[in-house]
Amino acid sequence: MSTVLLRQVPVASPVHRLWAGTKMIGAFLISLLLMFLPSWPVLGVMVAFLVVVGAVARLPLGTLPRLPWLFWALLAAGALINVPVGGAAVLRYAQVVVFALILVAASFLIAWTTPMSDIAPALATLGAPLRKLRMPVDEWAVVVALTLRGLPLLLEEIRILRAARRLRPKDNLLVRAADNQLIDILTAAMAVSTRRAGELGEAITARGGTGQLTAYPSAPGRRDAVALALVVAVCLAAIGLQLLL
Repeated sequence: MSTVLLRQVPVASPVHRLWAGTKMIGAFLISLLLMFLPSWPVLGVMVAFLVVVGAVARLPLGTLPRLPWLFWALLAAGALINVPVGGAAVLRYAQVVVFALILVAASFLIAWTTPMSDIAPALATLGAPLRKLRMPVDEWAVVVALTLRGLPLLLEEIRILRAARRLRPKDNLLVRAADNQLIDILTAAMAVSTRRAGELGEAITARGGTGQLTAYPSAPGRRDAVALALVVAVCLAAIGLQLLL
């Protein structure tokens, strides 16, 4: 699978210039609407809205993931399992699949249009009211920042492990059949993750802690208010369309 994950696509667009918190609030509003109204009209409006957002963000077609055939085979198998139950079950299954794909697409749009270094500070800003309840908002934001920093490294390590695994010689077909590639890769990935986590912890300790979340704090502006108003308008339009139908 060739996918751009957790990496900003370096193009200039109005969506890229939005504050990271604005995009997360928009994705939350969309997920909240779909949670209570997962009907076909609402799903269709949300799909069209995300396509428009992607076009405004000037994301090239190569950004879209090329999923392996096994993914589509599993989706088809799930649909076939629901066929004996009836057409209503198949439609409900299709709604669940579209609902999940919309949430994944919204998350990908955030990742493709936002530097990962801006996610944690935005979370800290959005969670500021929780500080009054003595919640460790800054600590949570630091954990998110370290996780986002480490995930691309882990994905790269898994790619290297897979490539090295394919280069290993195979003595015969029996050895090839008995060899469990997935377990080997997962075991090696856990070992590499543990080693990298130890190195990262030592580096953080040597520098005296995590420090600031970002050297260039950002805050929402007028364009963010317009963007949120647009998301709310689209959600209300979807609700209105559902009521009319």
